[in-house]
Amino acid sequence: MSAVDVQGLRIEIAGRTLVDDVSFQVAAGECLAIVGESGAGKSLTARALLGLLPERARMTATRLRLEGHDVTTRSERGWRALRGRTVALVSQDALSALDPLRRIGREVAEPLEIHGLRADGARVIELLESVSMPDPEHRMRNRPHELSGGLRQRALIASAIAADPAVIVADEATTALDATVQARILELLRGIADSGRAVVFISHDFAAVRRVADRVIVMRAGRIVELGSADEVMRSPRSDHARELLAASTLAPRPPELSSGAPLLRAVDVSKSFDRPAVVGAAFTLRSGSTLGVVGESGSGKTTLARMIVGVQHPDSGSLQWVSPQRVQLVHQNPLGAFDPRWTIGRSLREALQAAGVPRASREARAVELLDEVGVDRALSRRRPHELSGGQRQRAAIARALAADPQVLVLDEPVSALDPTVRQRVLDLLGRLQRERALTMVFVSHDLAVIAAVSDDVLVMQDGVIVEQGAVADVFADPRHPFTRELLAAGR
Repeated sequence: MSAVDVQGLRIEIAGRTLVDDVSFQVAAGECLAIVGESGAGKSLTARALLGLLPERARMTATRLRLEGHDVTTRSERGWRALRGRTVALVSQDALSALDPLRRIGREVAEPLEIHGLRADGARVIELLESVSMPDPEHRMRNRPHELSGGLRQRALIASAIAADPAVIVADEATTALDATVQARILELLRGIADSGRAVVFISHDFAAVRRVADRVIVMRAGRIVELGSADEVMRSPRSDHARELLAASTLAPRPPELSSGAPLLRAVDVSKSFDRPAVVGAAFTLRSGSTLGVVGESGSGKTTLARMIVGVQHPDSGSLQWVSPQRVQLVHQNPLGAFDPRWTIGRSLREALQAAGVPRASREARAVELLDEVGVDRALSRRRPHELSGGQRQRAAIARALAADPQVLVLDEPVSALDPTVRQRVLDLLGRLQRERALTMVFVSHDLAVIAAVSDDVLVMQDGVIVEQGAVADVFADPRHPFTRELLAAGR
């Protein structure tokens, strides 16, 4: 008997069919990956396995069974009896999934208490130890915001496996993590499958899928377009869409520059502290017309360094010395949070143009020109941010940054949440804009493949310190520092 048995799954919302005739099985001890672009239907399929579809959704299936339980028409009360005990979720955003007011120990104990299982401190520590949580006796007293992204994800996994469910659904569980932390979480999820559980791994990241999955489903527009072993799909995909996704997930390194741009910014012994040192003694040069990549784990100081370059934050000591005054703009990681949700995209662009000193009479036409420049349909200017796809929002965020006609763009994880094909289009857009506008860029990312594809020079940061820097081709081909070697090994 399969732990998961899905036949003829169909999900409709507001009259639109978003998942159509999806069928698959997952055995105990197996990891099945479901891969696809945003909107492919993969997360809706995962949510159907948890009884967590949106209220407006209408689901039908020929068969939908979890560990022998028929859940085709199960009530919410019936689902509550299964969640945690038969099937559990590990979501993408552990900070949102964990209660910010509760200590980690209480989060891990809750599913045990709900299902009448032993929930004392010793059992909680055992569970935290099973997910390799360092110093679990101390960490169980922490609240989520006191943990790094990787430790929060471990706590979420400990909570998910607490009641020993037969099925684990991991929905983009490693997307926002840096390379070394992602590698550890993927190893942990693989271990969960090897322990005898069925794992359904939802992702748009083929590199992650390659590490963890036994079999792969590729979805497009709500339908399965390919299903096979991970090796078959990765080595010789049969469908055009699978080939397109694989091609987009393999970024080509940026060719080395033939000439060096003149120094534009010099950082001299720059340090910044909050409750602890965030950046320590940073020294580097940003060259005109080039892209400087900044890479490191969560908490390495790369975002703080980027914010100081923009001028949002100021060094406690040391200096950032511009050779001449520059117009500098920041593109945030999360454009949904960066835009005012009450305003249309057009209004946000007009506000940015007003701040840049563009006369009122010219703002409407200039906003449309900016949308054209970044490849966003001008009709979308009347929509609010939540009505756009992730790729459209990121393009709109770039358009808003361009409103001030900057000479330098600082981009903080601008493609980390995008699927491979959308990511490639945004990176292509940035390359075109750099050539056409002679832009200088600082590109912050935890994704080494992205850094290699867009950067001329790279800074590698660890615990606030730049541990290695140089031309990206040289650093990645012959890393000198052990941490750089560890990052590169984890990213392969």
